[in-house]
Amino acid sequence: MTARGAKTRDRIVEAAAGLMRTHGVGGTTLDDVVSASDVSKSQFYRHFPDKTALVRAVIEYVGERKIAGERERLEAVRTLDGLRRWRDAIVHDNALYDGRYGCSLGSLANEVADQDAIARTKLEELFAAWQELFAQVLGRLQRDGIIPQDADLAQLATGFVAAVQGGYLLAQTSRDVTPMATSIDMAITHLQLLARAERDGSGAGDDHSRSGTAR
Repeated sequence: MTARGAKTRDRIVEAAAGLMRTHGVGGTTLDDVVSASDVSKSQFYRHFPDKTALVRAVIEYVGERKIAGERERLEAVRTLDGLRRWRDAIVHDNALYDGRYGCSLGSLANEVADQDAIARTKLEELFAAWQELFAQVLGRLQRDGIIPQDADLAQLATGFVAAVQGGYLLAQTSRDVTPMATSIDMAITHLQLLARAERDGSGAGDDHSRSGTAR
């Protein structure tokens, strides 16, 4: 692909991602994308044979941006206070839209995961990468003795991803970020309880208190 062709392709994908963000995958037509990206139909079809191929490209584009943004935020987290600041930032960003549109990645998953196996696999990989970012944060907390050494990091990381995604969905339906803040607060509160048990030396041998499973 020539440099000019690559720029055209990128412009198409970026325009499609913006349209699908606000109108959904189903509500975005190829004519909409052609118009928004200011290309001809022949230029469009030179890069994408159909909408399925375009949606897969959008998933990669949105996913890479989402994971890169979360990586930048979460890599700085070393304490529970840092985790709360991350929570404040992500809730604040969503409040700018009154909770509209939900998570850019989660919204795509809701629409295409059951329709395209290749897209679903890519989405699974992206969510696994997001979960790994949380696991790395939790691993740092564990190494610093903030949470117990036998805490199940994979379970806790899954819980954080679920809290974030559930929070986005509740905020989207209510047009209010309060439920999102609450769901993430619950995940952080669970870590606080683990940290307290570690400080007090209590809860030893209690499998429920050492994992992401509610008692």
